Amino acid sequence: MKGSDNGESGLKEKKEQVLMGRIGDRPLWVLNVSIVVRAFHQLGAGVFLVGCLFLDFSPPDSFKWLVFGSGFVLVFTEWLRHRQILREFSGCVTFVKLLLMGAAFHGFLPLNLTMIAVFLVASVAAHAPKHIRHRLLF
Repeated sequence: MKGSDNGESGLKEKKEQVLMGRIGDRPLWVLNVSIVVRAFHQLGAGVFLVGCLFLDFSPPDSFKWLVFGSGFVLVFTEWLRHRQILREFSGCVTFVKLLLMGAAFHGFLPLNLTMIAVFLVASVAAHAPKHIRHRLLF
């Protein structure tokens, strides 16, 4: 019956029209390493968040290095696959997170609320569908 697709073809057409960044080759071992690095990043970030929320607890500097070092590695491994990551939604979210954390660290924004906002933004962006995460914004 003509016209009985319940709008699914329109949805498929919209997904096909999304302009996504260039995709490069990434060896499987890099993907596997990035999964382990992401786990360490989340561990360090969780301890870092606890340190920001509870002012009487100061995490060891090793956790701060773990968060920023693993974050750098994650951006690099994502760049291996998505070569225009700084123009994509995920790369812009990463840049905004760094700006917010820097502003909170230097006292321009309240530390507790800003760090919670950064974690919320990171969670939403990380779990967005691929056609949203890797959509070119400019």
